[in-house]
Order: sequence, then structure tokens, then C-alpha cells
Amino acid sequence: MLDAIRWDAGLIRRYPEPASRYACYPAARQFHSGIGSFDLLHALRSSRQAQRPLSLYLHLPFGGGIGYCCCDQVITKDRSRSLPYLQHLEREIDLVGRHLGPQQRVEQLYFGGGTPTFLNHAELRRLMSHLRQRCHLLDDDAGDYAIDIDPREADWPTLGLLRELGFNRISLGVQELDPLVQRAINRSHSLEQVRSLLDAARTLNYRSVNIELILGLPRQTPAGFASTLAAIIALQPDRLALLDATQLPRHATPPPATLPAEADKQAMLAQGSEQLTRAGYRYIGLGQFALPDDELAMLQEGGRLQRNVQGYTDRGHCDLIGLGVSAVSQVGDLYAQNSSDLGRYQACLDSGQLATCRGLRSDADDRLRRLVIDRLLCDFQLDFRAVEERFALVFRDYFAAAWPCLEQMHRDGLLELGEDFIDIRPAGRLLVRSVCRLFDRYSGPLGAECVSRVI
Repeated sequence: MLDAIRWDAGLIRRYPEPASRYACYPAARQFHSGIGSFDLLHALRSSRQAQRPLSLYLHLPFGGGIGYCCCDQVITKDRSRSLPYLQHLEREIDLVGRHLGPQQRVEQLYFGGGTPTFLNHAELRRLMSHLRQRCHLLDDDAGDYAIDIDPREADWPTLGLLRELGFNRISLGVQELDPLVQRAINRSHSLEQVRSLLDAARTLNYRSVNIELILGLPRQTPAGFASTLAAIIALQPDRLALLDATQLPRHATPPPATLPAEADKQAMLAQGSEQLTRAGYRYIGLGQFALPDDELAMLQEGGRLQRNVQGYTDRGHCDLIGLGVSAVSQVGDLYAQNSSDLGRYQACLDSGQLATCRGLRSDADDRLRRLVIDRLLCDFQLDFRAVEERFALVFRDYFAAAWPCLEQMHRDGLLELGEDFIDIRPAGRLLVRSVCRLFDRYSGPLGAECVSRVI
């Protein structure tokens, strides 16, 4: 079993630089306008010919409050906006579906946002029916089919409908339970609402429930967050994520005086990690915790944990198709992203074209570095020999520029550096992105797009 993480304030102070979130590598900030819909359709044809399994991500951007995560959202309470978006999403599914083969099973499905349950029950039924007409969705519950849920937008009938439609995992965006924080972010729900949804999920045999809490919200304090986390731990969700508040620049910004100081954010993460570890949760990485009998923990224990644009998974072998505004696809060596502008996204589909506006084609060096970064993020260790055999190189020679920093990290106690391995120590696991940054050839000055302090 992997050792527990350990908070080392001195070590954390030595590595304060920002780093990519590594939702993909190369990161989205490297995408360029030289990739368009033709490139994506060509990649889909190759995927069909190889009969590769699929992962689908559908982005449903609407939500009723300011978002504090690195996702494109449309803040609105106007429910009439969902139907036009749904109609355009169906057109995109039709265009993509023509290039998929009947043998390409959809092993993974994820509805994210925004708030997917912003759609009403009839719209959710309609969307899933349309997907099933164009894609080979599984009917035996063997797939990994997940959906993000705002506790304010769901109840027992909603979870019953989603289970009937084939979803078997849910992620509840709780964010905070402190009333002062909830008022500051215009997001009010009770612990009883969250408990009721967990009870429903267990009664309806959902495979797992994840709860997301956010650090760095307006009016948030270490004492208040500790109370929220204790209440959530008592509910025993299968997974629990502590996420960094990342407000995108186009959204209204709260008064700086209302935001917690960096020292308070670190205190919340330190005590939160201790609370979760003491309660028996395993640290998976990148703020994600899971109970020891959860699939993520067991995959990591067995060295079989993988990553794709959707996060930690065992479906990293699937080609990923992103549908909806701003969604990212990863098909073979190609990354392709839809326009983040809702009007442009809809205009492209109105003209019978996909909304692909930028992307990147990975080269051999990208594939090598992606493997190294993914293994560090999933395993907290790296076997140089496995990399050398796969890519026919001498690891230390290829990454000679990283060696002085790796040796310093070894001296600092962040990692163990051997002749043929890296092993990130318990005190260094919260800083794993600092290690990954050494293998990222694009890691220069970072902009505001999906980056954050490593702690």
C-alpha cells in the first residue's frame, strides 16, 4: 500500500511556482489554430478503422452561479437557453456519429459543465436517446458513465432518471457548507440535501459518489472548512476532491478582502489532508482522495491507474471525443478543441460544420513526456527502464537538463532519485506537479489558463 501523504511546510515553501494542471499533455495553452475539423474527422476515421473503444465527454455549460473551477461556464437562470444548445449538441453528435463504427463501444461517458442537470428530465432523456442512436453505448452497466450534479439541481427522482439512463457514477459539486461562504458565492444548499442525494445514490446502486469541495472561496476560513469537511466525511462518500478555487478572468471577481490569505488556504489543505487520511481515505493525487475499496484506490495499488482529459481512470486506452462548447477531444495523437465562444460554436453547427477551432498533433517527444508525466501523477514513481525500452533511449541522457533539479529535490526530501527510478516521498506527493514540470518542455512562464500554484 502506498504511504500516506505528509505535510511539510518547509518543503512546500521551497517550491511555490505555478504549474499546469496536466489535464492533458501538451497542455491546452499549447493548442493552436492550425488544427481544424478536417483533422478531427481524419483522426476519427483512423479510430474507426482500428475499432478503438471510445470515451465521450459532453459539456453542458449552463449553471446558476459563478464557477470557481477551470471549466467554461455560462452563468444564467434562464432555462429556455438549454433547448437551443441541446439542438446544436444533437447536430454535433450527428456529424461525429457518421464517422464512428458500430464496433466502437463507448466505455466511458461523462456529462460535465456547468450543471448538466440544468437540463430538465425530458431534455436529458432526449439527449441520451440521441446519443444511443449514433453511438454504441453499453446497456449492461459495464461502462464508466458519470455526471456532475449541483445539489441544488437534483433530488431522488433526478437520480432515479439518471440511473435509468445508464449513469452509474455521480460527482456532487458541494463546494462549501458554511452559510457565510454560500452567501458570498450565491450558492445555497444544506447538508441534508447532500445526505439525501447520497442515500439515493446508494439505494439506486450507483457505483461511486464523488464530492467536490473547493479551497480559496470568499469568506472561507480554516475553522469553517474543517467543519464542512468533517460533516462530509461523516457521510462516507467513495471519493472526495479538494480543488483549488480558480476563477476564470471573464467572470465577476469577488472583493480581494473577502478571499482567504494564502497561508489560510495552505492551512485548509494541510488540515483537510490530515482529516481525510485519519478517516481512512487514500490520496490518489491532484487533490483527489478515495476510500481504500474504491476502484481508483485499487487501480493505483495495482499500478493500473491511468489518466485522460477526464481525469484519473482505467479507460486511458480509449479515444476521447469531446462534444459541446469548449470540449476537448483526444483521438490518437490529435488534440482538438471546440470553440469556447457559444455563438461561434452554434454558428459552425448551423452551417453543417464541426466547431473545431484549435488543437495540436503530438509528436514522439510529446508522447514520451506524456508517459513520464502520467506515470508520476498516477503512481508517484517512475521506472526509467520501462521508458527506455519503450522509446529506445537512455533516460538520463534524454532528460539531462532536468537532472540538477531532480538531484536538488532528492536533497530536499521531495523524492528519492536512484540510478533507474524516481520515487516521490510522502512529503512530496502534494508537490507532484513540480516534478512533472521538469519533464514539460513547454514549462516556461505560465498564463492564466488552467494553471495554479502547486499548493
